[in-house]
Amino acid sequence: MRTITVDERRARLAIRHHLATATKSSVNVAGDLVGLHSSDPATVYLSVRARVRPFQVPDLEEALYTDRSLARVLGMRRTLWVVPTDTISQVHNSSTVKIAAPELRRLAGMVEAAEVADVGADWYQRVSKTTLKKIRGWKDGVAAVDLVKEVAELKEQFIFYRADGSVVGRSGASTRVLFALAAEGRVIRARPRGSWVSGQYRWAAMEDWLGSPIPVQPQELAQAELLGRWLHGFGPATETDIAWWTGWTKGDVRAALQRIGAVEVDTETGPGYLLADDLEPVPPPDPWVAFLPSLDPTTMGWKERTWYLGQHGSLVFDQNGNAGATIWWEGRIIGGWSQRPGGEVVHRLLEDVGADGVEAVEREAESLDNWLAGMTVIARFRAPLDKQLAGSTAN
Repeated sequence: MRTITVDERRARLAIRHHLATATKSSVNVAGDLVGLHSSDPATVYLSVRARVRPFQVPDLEEALYTDRSLARVLGMRRTLWVVPTDTISQVHNSSTVKIAAPELRRLAGMVEAAEVADVGADWYQRVSKTTLKKIRGWKDGVAAVDLVKEVAELKEQFIFYRADGSVVGRSGASTRVLFALAAEGRVIRARPRGSWVSGQYRWAAMEDWLGSPIPVQPQELAQAELLGRWLHGFGPATETDIAWWTGWTKGDVRAALQRIGAVEVDTETGPGYLLADDLEPVPPPDPWVAFLPSLDPTTMGWKERTWYLGQHGSLVFDQNGNAGATIWWEGRIIGGWSQRPGGEVVHRLLEDVGADGVEAVEREAESLDNWLAGMTVIARFRAPLDKQLAGSTAN
């Protein structure tokens, strides 16, 4: 059995994730990483900026909203991703379709529990049909705040009560209906109403945005194709890693591994898998440093993370497993970064990386600070170190 050492895993990560050497475009980045986390809008831009030099915000906006070679879709683990348009079918048929049915049942329960007027068994069918028709009337997409002015049912507020009559929570009908339509692959998030850090997206019909509906693929074929792409970028990976990243069952994972003929290899965390044509040794690249944003796809890429995370998990991840902004040196996390009020980049190293490492970190901190040019990016999910640094007075 081929053994993949920690050093080789770090070398593979550096090269396949375009961290040791920059690549040419955001499409290359999203394709080789099989998607960029988009739960936090700023993550996409900062992830690309770390891998494409030179890079400016309009470069990514052109790919997302003009030539539409990238698209923001719901996918693995019910998470929002930016993926190359030509991989949407793999993402949707392997993962998103598994979300739709449970989401529709959840929505039906919300409608019933909230005692919405004129419910009926076909409430969602009627409202979604009307909503989609109205969306298609807007050339470049429509924001939810404008859509509710045209579809009365979307103004409903689902209010949930405890037995004592107190309110448990609220959920707007527009939010739930649009999420369900996205899970079905019928709508897509278009350009946001605000800047690149805004999460208030306009909505467009998927068929209008892409020029055709999402192609239908058998689930097992889509899963095999997606896993093959992912293993090239993230292998070797264990079953646990794959199941976590995809959100699939272990049965789905094993079937997909068998279908693509993945080869078992030995890693420090136990048996892992590589593609059969990807067993050649990967030499280490030159020393490199990277400042990655919260939820970056590299930091979030594996469930079993000790080989690159070390003992820093409690500082750079929050309690729910969301990664904060991190500093990487030669394939491992060595610190974190944040911004003070006003936008200045501030960072902290968590281990000794020697004089060369410190110098490289300082240069990259200055480069990122210049690129942000005073723009303050507040992570949606803030790790403990991020919070500490935001209030600190020194690096």
